[in-house]
Amino acid sequence: MAAVGAQGPGATDCVTKVVMSVSCENLLDMDAFSKSDPLCVLLMNTSGPHWTEIGRTEKINNSLNPKFAKTFVIDYYFEMVQKLRFEVYDIDSENCNLQDADFLGELECTLGQIVSSKTLTRPLLRKNKTPAGKGTITICAEERTDNRVVQFEAAARKLDKKDFFGKSDPFLEFYKQTETGWQLAHRTEVVKNNLNPTWRPFRIPVQLLCGGDVEKSIKVDCYDYNNSGSHDFIGSFQTTLSQIQQAEFECINSKKKQKKKGYKNSGVVIVKKCQVLWFIFFFLSELIVFLIAIDFTGSNGDPKSPMSLHYISPQGYNEYLAAIWAVGNVIQDYDSDKMFPAFGFGAQIPPTMQVSHEFPINFNPSNPFCAGIEGVVHAYQQCLPQLKLYGPTNFSPIINHVAQFGRQAMQQQTASQYFVLLIITDGVITDMDQTRSAIVNASRLPMSIIIVGVGGADFSAMEFLDGDDGNLRSATGEAAMRDIVQFVPFRQFQNAGTAALAQSVLAELPDQVTSFFNLFDLKPPSDPSPS
Repeated sequence: MAAVGAQGPGATDCVTKVVMSVSCENLLDMDAFSKSDPLCVLLMNTSGPHWTEIGRTEKINNSLNPKFAKTFVIDYYFEMVQKLRFEVYDIDSENCNLQDADFLGELECTLGQIVSSKTLTRPLLRKNKTPAGKGTITICAEERTDNRVVQFEAAARKLDKKDFFGKSDPFLEFYKQTETGWQLAHRTEVVKNNLNPTWRPFRIPVQLLCGGDVEKSIKVDCYDYNNSGSHDFIGSFQTTLSQIQQAEFECINSKKKQKKKGYKNSGVVIVKKCQVLWFIFFFLSELIVFLIAIDFTGSNGDPKSPMSLHYISPQGYNEYLAAIWAVGNVIQDYDSDKMFPAFGFGAQIPPTMQVSHEFPINFNPSNPFCAGIEGVVHAYQQCLPQLKLYGPTNFSPIINHVAQFGRQAMQQQTASQYFVLLIITDGVITDMDQTRSAIVNASRLPMSIIIVGVGGADFSAMEFLDGDDGNLRSATGEAAMRDIVQFVPFRQFQNAGTAALAQSVLAELPDQVTSFFNLFDLKPPSDPSPS
């Protein structure tokens, strides 16, 4: 779920959270030997001509009629015109790079139009505003009024064999009953070649699953995945949230039942765990500790050169300073004492001029704290002339350094702190395998990582680490327990205003914090939710 905590114009404005799901039909087919692999990007018009990316759905392979499982959550201000643009692309690259993608069409509208319609279907248009074939896009929206989520653990046994040379590659789809039909609420991952699969634990907002009504019908379909996009239907069942907890359900294929005498079922789906949890609402400032890490590697350029991202300018300005100021002013409202540990990495430091990958920029290891963002800026300006930018660009040491604090916090039954590491970098990384392992290990700790990319380098490595598709793994194949990385390309927001930057920087943090506490069944110190 892509969540947007929009910074509204004032605390008195009428605001509510709106959840939007997206589907398309009759998309253009851009692939010669298969079908398009669509992905939808949501952008918001923040000021003037500037559009800011809010989030993306997952990519669906080989489908001209995709139903995206990933939803968008946006703050809706009744008195504001909030312009949105939905762009659909055919993605052929593994890292979902839009620069290599084929454009399939777009829709521009306002959030108010979607909210008033509840279900809005419009033609997709090309950039020149002509129809993009027969393609249409449908956005379903509803106000989020229920702050509960359901945590599932599901498995199956004796599913039908659908593959000629193998077994089946099963996945589940959960559907909510609406006035206009069944609406996709969640899709699990595919378990390859297994008639007795166990799926990874997953969460679905109660409102998305059943509109908050535990007696409302829920439909669960089981499919065998095919690369062609034409998935084989295995079976289906209907239930309610009140009935689904720790139960077994027969998967019924009605067509097979009509044709085959003595048909019993096409397998059994087992709900091993179904637990209703509260979203964790609390004052983030009482819990979150922000730490800042600045990239001082040679790829940033010689600070004496105006072309350097670390340029020591007579006016005291460079892109790193701009990012520290802008992002720092966003995050400091969520840190109660506003004392920021600030580190650097990848430089030769005095007095020995040895390379260090985790040094305090105030050169005081026993007290690396800087008073407010002003203190971070002052320490940065003081240390920069004393350093020699070097390398390599290693992220893992500073991630592992902060992870030590997370392990200490985990020793308490109620984690008293949640650590957010803000890395400001030019995007070049040399220890990718070690960084992947560090992130996978950190996914088990009260920790998130926000990477802000400065400059115009290729940030595909950063987008890979972002892991929104839930597939980030260590070099040895170990999967991250949850998504903890958010990547923000700073240049896209330099002229877009503080609100747009705040939306992107903090977009995933509430869900990441919530997922940690729900995953380990912990309560933050100031959690006001019912026990």
